[in-house]
Amino acid sequence: MENPQHRHIRSFVLRQGHFSEAQTRALEEGMPRWGIEFRHEVLDLAQAFGRDAPKVLEIGFGMGGATSEIAAARPDTDFIGIEVHGPGVGNLYKLIDEKQLSNLRIIRHDAVEVLAHMLADESLDGFHLYFPDPWPKKRHHKRRLVQPAFVAGILKKLKPGAYIHMATDWEDYAVQMLEVLGANSELRNTADGFAPRPDWRPLTKFEQRGLNLGHGVWDLMFVKRGA
Repeated sequence: MENPQHRHIRSFVLRQGHFSEAQTRALEEGMPRWGIEFRHEVLDLAQAFGRDAPKVLEIGFGMGGATSEIAAARPDTDFIGIEVHGPGVGNLYKLIDEKQLSNLRIIRHDAVEVLAHMLADESLDGFHLYFPDPWPKKRHHKRRLVQPAFVAGILKKLKPGAYIHMATDWEDYAVQMLEVLGANSELRNTADGFAPRPDWRPLTKFEQRGLNLGHGVWDLMFVKRGA
């Protein structure tokens, strides 16, 4: 039986969703080629990609469209995507194949456990978190991923000088993110408050629709001190 002390509050709800035929096929064919199984042991990132290059982690890539575009735009950087949503994982495998990307790997597992067991300290050059579940009801705010303990865990995995880039379209979550990141003495904000969207982060269809309706989007870019 699981020890209750070892449980953590999950920041996601596992929604199975509908698999298209192409996503199902991509999931079956893509896992052996670009997937990494969860294990309780540290992953050799250079071996996983077959080269030494900067490594960037993304948590919760959704359907993977933006992730594949970023990987295509930055071929000199390797990207590790973590997602639990099966159709999204299958879709990103399909995009990897279509775009012939060699710099993207996927772990389908709870990100908190991946961070705890699979990533060595000071092994990452960057971290992406785009449009995480905002858990809008106040009583659910404890489920939001961006909390002081989570950020401290991410920081352990980042090299000095590595960056954290987040984006959200929920203003009160953006304010929370800014407060949490700004309160950590190991981090330096690269902007005066919120940051401009970097050129390499594409607008998602969902984001563009929101902008067209006058909704805001907030980016944050922080760097780990000590480089």
